[in-house]
Amino acid sequence: MQTRNKILDDISALMTNAMGVAQGAKDEASTAMGSMMDRWLAERDFVTREEFDAVRAMAQKAREENAALSARLDALEGKK
Repeated sequence: MQTRNKILDDISALMTNAMGVAQGAKDEASTAMGSMMDRWLAERDFVTREEFDAVRAMAQKAREENAALSARLDALEGKK
C-alpha cells in the first residue's frame, strides 16, 4: 500500500507541475497577443476616444457659430 501512495503522489505532483506549465504558457501567449495587438493598433491611424470627443465638440461649436452667422447674415440682408 505504501508503494501505491508513492505512485499516486508522484502522479499528483506531475499533474500539478503540468498545470503550472500550462498556466505559464497561457499567460505568456496572452501577453504576446496583447503586445501584438498594441503594435498593430499603433501602426494604424486610429484616434483615441479623447481626440474624437475633442474634434466632435469643435465641430458642434462650428455648426452653432455657422448657424448664428447665417441668421445674422439673413437679418442684415433683410434690412437692406
